[in-house]
Amino acid sequence: MKKATVVIDKTFKIGEIDNRIYGSFIEHLGRAVYTGIYEPTHPLADEEGFRKDVIGLVAALKVPIIRYPGGNFVSGYNWEDGVGPRALRPQKLDLAWRTLESNEIGTNEFVSWAQKVNAEVMMAVNLGTRGITEACNLLEYCNHPGGTY
Repeated sequence: MKKATVVIDKTFKIGEIDNRIYGSFIEHLGRAVYTGIYEPTHPLADEEGFRKDVIGLVAALKVPIIRYPGGNFVSGYNWEDGVGPRALRPQKLDLAWRTLESNEIGTNEFVSWAQKVNAEVMMAVNLGTRGITEACNLLEYCNHPGGTY
């Protein structure tokens, strides 16, 4: 029978671990977004409708990066539905969770919330029913100063 030995050296490292590996996501599921991070009528809501108590809790976690929209919600999400004037955004049936999505929270609102909790933004793209063109358009929307469609 052979014996194995283990040598532990707490100073030994192969390489740096990118802090973003400890990231998270926010998904339009249940109360995660609506009445979770966003609830304009809540007594602790800020000027944008985000709950300051939740902002404080998430900021205290020091989550380095947050993916949006996260989870299965992205499988049927069209990012264009969540930009522009809120009053003009379409309400749609979310087929993943069988709920009505108001699109009150979209790309711009998420980025604003992520800044409040001191997290980087990772945008997810629906490649299940959409394609590279929509991904490129989202990239342009998020990074170009404006003036395009």
